[in-house]
Amino acid sequence: MIEVLRNWYKRHFSDPQAVILTLMLIFGFALITLMGNVLTPVIAAVVIAYILDGIVWRLCHFKVPHVLAVSLVVVGFVVILLVLMLGLSPLISKQLTQFFVELPNMLTKGQNLLISLPKDYPFISETQIQDIVSHVNTELASIGQKVVSQSLSSVVNLFTVLVYMVVVPLLVFFFLKDKLTILNWITRFLPQEDGLATIVWKDVDKKIGSYIRGKLFEVVVVGIITYIPFKIFGLQYAALLSLFVGLSVIIPYVGAVAVTIPVALIAYFQFGIGSEFLYIMLAYFLVQFLDGNLLVPLLFSEVVNMHPAAIIMAVLVFGGLWGVWGVFFAIPLATLFQAVINAWPVSSINHSSA
Repeated sequence: MIEVLRNWYKRHFSDPQAVILTLMLIFGFALITLMGNVLTPVIAAVVIAYILDGIVWRLCHFKVPHVLAVSLVVVGFVVILLVLMLGLSPLISKQLTQFFVELPNMLTKGQNLLISLPKDYPFISETQIQDIVSHVNTELASIGQKVVSQSLSSVVNLFTVLVYMVVVPLLVFFFLKDKLTILNWITRFLPQEDGLATIVWKDVDKKIGSYIRGKLFEVVVVGIITYIPFKIFGLQYAALLSLFVGLSVIIPYVGAVAVTIPVALIAYFQFGIGSEFLYIMLAYFLVQFLDGNLLVPLLFSEVVNMHPAAIIMAVLVFGGLWGVWGVFFAIPLATLFQAVINAWPVSSINHSSA
């Protein structure tokens, strides 16, 4: 057994660069897992700085001084963020409140619909319907208790958000302004010669930057083009639903399926099975079709080259580990693993297949 392990280690880790890269990955994942909550503003600032760095570089390309370019980009980012928050938050909050007010009526309609099913479809028993209704009521009571507990801690959460709104932009500014200094300090602890880690970083850097910027653009575009038909047809909670549809693109495949349910239910409870319901669902599926067959290929054709099953598994694994952050970065993290596999020493692969 020991000999087998020794031979396996020699085949896969004979290159010192492979050992260094493995240790770096283990350290990174352990740091995020153990101290992710504490480092949340730092991680958020690093991600935002990474996204904005391309804009800073373009401004510097047009002879704008580096510090001025960084200042303009950070101020512009904060202004856009405040406009979105002050513009969307009241509307979303109002529609969310209306939704919870109307929720009992929707549940009553839904229960009446379920109770009437045995009359129209004899193969469905009343006992089954009663069990479903009872289970739904139990789940709703549990959700209500969670909402109350969350509202009690909303003051603490609001204070945390206010602190982050000050700390994160400051960190973004310093990360962008002192980018070279920070990178030079980090590289002091890494091997001097270019090796496997450098190859992986160049591959991942090219793909992840384009993916994150493209995904944020996709969220905005899908949310806007979804809101337009919802508003035209007079669908209730149009802004709230459009926000959910836009955010659903973060979760490949699964998000589009999951968000279809609330869209269909709200349209059904408002209009019933009629022409308005059909028009709304047709417009919604048209948006999904254009997103999947036009927008995604244009934005990510050269970024993500993974099988759909691998993408879904990445969402499940990293989402289970790190929640919303894990879902958002599931594909970049999967891309990292793909780059590591592609860049792994060829000699190790040949020996392992022998």
